[in-house]
Amino acid sequence: MERYAIALKINDGKMDDYRRTLGRLWSEITAFLDRNEIHNFSIWNAEDLIFIYGEHDTAFMLSPEEEAVIENLTSQMSDLFTWVSTPGQNMRLMYHNFGIIRSDKELIRHRMFMTKLKPGCEEEYKARHDALIEQRGDSVDPGPDSNFSIWSAGGYIFGYNEIDTTMETEETPEEHENTIAWETRQLEIMDWITNDVDWMTKEHHVSSIRLAWHP
Repeated sequence: MERYAIALKINDGKMDDYRRTLGRLWSEITAFLDRNEIHNFSIWNAEDLIFIYGEHDTAFMLSPEEEAVIENLTSQMSDLFTWVSTPGQNMRLMYHNFGIIRSDKELIRHRMFMTKLKPGCEEEYKARHDALIEQRGDSVDPGPDSNFSIWSAGGYIFGYNEIDTTMETEETPEEHENTIAWETRQLEIMDWITNDVDWMTKEHHVSSIRLAWHP
C-alpha cells in the first residue's frame, strides 16, 4: 500500500472560506478519488493547519488529465492557504507501525496529532523513532495501534493512527510511567499543537478535528 500525506496552513481569516469551498468542491474531489482508486482519504484540522491523508493499493502516477483536475481544484483554493509540504511531493515519513490494518473501520478510533519541532531537531526526532522501529524488529504489532504513521514537513509533525477500540486497555502503572518518561523527553525537541499530552503538562491545546472522510 502507498500512503500519501499533504500539509497546508490556512491563511489568516480564511478558515471559514476554506470549509465552505471544501463543501462546494467535495463532489469533484470524491469523484477524482474514486477514478484514481484513492481510499481511506481524510482531511484534518488543528489551529490553522490542515493535514490530508490518503491511500492507494499500489504505487501509481496520475495521468496528465488527472493532473489537470488537481491543478483546477487547487487553483480554486489557492488564495486560502499556504503550502507546508512541497506541492507534488509526499511528506517525509518519520515513523511507521502499520501492524495489522483493519479493513473494517467501524470499531476504529482515529487519532491525528500535530506538533512543531524545535529548530534543528528533525533528525533527532527521526533517530528516536528509528530506535523504536529497530526495537520492534520483524514482529508485527497486533494492536491496538494500526496503520500508524508519522510525517514531517516545514518543521511540523503530523501523526495518523487507527486504534482498535476492542483491544484498548488501561495503562498499567509501569506503562504509565514509561509514557510520561517518553513524552517528557519529547518535549525537549518539540512543542505540541494538539491536546494529546495536556493531561501531563496541564497546558491547554486544541483537539484535531476531522473535516472530511471518504472511505
